[in-house]
Amino acid sequence: MAFYDRQGYGAGDYYYQRIFEDIDSLSETAGIHERHFGYHRKIASRHPFLIYYQMITTGVEVVAVLDGRSRPADIDALLQRR
Repeated sequence: MAFYDRQGYGAGDYYYQRIFEDIDSLSETAGIHERHFGYHRKIASRHPFLIYYQMITTGVEVVAVLDGRSRPADIDALLQRR
């Protein structure tokens, strides 16, 4: 968030709002996203981030929100530690 805060007033708040809107939308769209590294992956709508989640009995569990510009091997390593 610090990066977005430095971009201008309210940019960090805007970032958080968009990411949480994407996460909230999983209540309607969970399970339709492709699987990568063993998890469903939703591409964030406004930022270069990837939301990795899994389906659980009670709904959806977000495992990670990661920078989509990262190397796939780094993303895999991070997700394996979860």
